[in-house]
Amino acid sequence: MDKARKRELQQEYANTKQPMGVFLVRCKSNNKCHIQATPDLKGVMNGTYVRLSNGRHPNRELRKEWNELGEEGFVIEILEQLPYDEKDPEKKDYSQELALLQSLWEEKLAGEGQAFYMKRLT
Repeated sequence: MDKARKRELQQEYANTKQPMGVFLVRCKSNNKCHIQATPDLKGVMNGTYVRLSNGRHPNRELRKEWNELGEEGFVIEILEQLPYDEKDPEKKDYSQELALLQSLWEEKLAGEGQAFYMKRLT
């Protein structure tokens, strides 16, 4: 592949709107979960899986249980996707909306008795 085509593909990817929203990693045995909002669901979910599999996830408690129980002891799933603002197609920053969506899911899950991994990192 020549450099011009490679640059073109990189630019095309950079301009593609990635799915954004909230996902969780839930332990099947104790039902504890780690919840995270992100503007790049696929990328961050994949990165979370890789960090957990390699023992490098920043949440020590989650990392420890993943190491003990293995991948089969957990579920990684999307809770909700956040749609892009159709009225403002130039909008790039959805950080406030994502933070609010994560808070809403945390409240909902806590109301259902869901336990969470402590937010303390490494």
